[in-house]
Amino acid sequence: MNTTLFTDETSPQVYARIAGFLYLLIIVFGLIAQVFVRDGLVDYGNATVTAQKIMDSEFLFRFGFASELIMLICDTAVTMILYVLLRQVSKNIALLATFFRLVSISILGLTALSHYAVVLVLGGANYLTVFEPDQLHALALLSLKLHGSGYNISLLFFGFHLILLGYLLLKSDYLPSILGFLLEIGGACYISNSFIWFLFPTFVTTIYPAILVPCFLGELLLCLWLIVKGVNLSQRESTWRGDRLCGN
Repeated sequence: MNTTLFTDETSPQVYARIAGFLYLLIIVFGLIAQVFVRDGLVDYGNATVTAQKIMDSEFLFRFGFASELIMLICDTAVTMILYVLLRQVSKNIALLATFFRLVSISILGLTALSHYAVVLVLGGANYLTVFEPDQLHALALLSLKLHGSGYNISLLFFGFHLILLGYLLLKSDYLPSILGFLLEIGGACYISNSFIWFLFPTFVTTIYPAILVPCFLGELLLCLWLIVKGVNLSQRESTWRGDRLCGN
């Protein structure tokens, strides 16, 4: 009986579909954390109302933090798989894209602590009694605003990753070129959004969330294509096998 989990012919497709499924989890849990938790509970203009909503829905807010952790785990695996699939196109570009995404993941991991800090600030611990309730509410809202800033720094690096990933897709025959084109547009939108966030904060409400629609569209289509179609290896099967045999 053949006990090999991945054969030379099937392993790229297996990797691609695993990446697609994990990417879907990233999208789903990302939406949960941002849209259903923070957007639903946080009023950035009123610290007291925000604190009350979070305390009334503490489990939901904690679940938002857990959702971000799941995102980070899945994102790390997707980063590795994309490198394995695309390193034959250009190893140096694939490495650079990987580094940009890993930096983005690292920043987002640190940023997630700002989300969890809100639970600690509003938790009613004895050592916090030296603060007035209004002060604690203000600290909680400050933590959430720091989370938003950290998230945008993370997306800046992720935007460069998407541009490089789009380039690799355009140069390869694994996936449709249109996906590479959409990812490059999405990367440019992420980068623009991050710089606008920090340089022209009053302009953010004018462009958000419209500026992120191309990003979402490109990533969603890539995710679905990987799940449904996988990768096209009709021109690359021998190269893939040689790459595996060489241990690269």
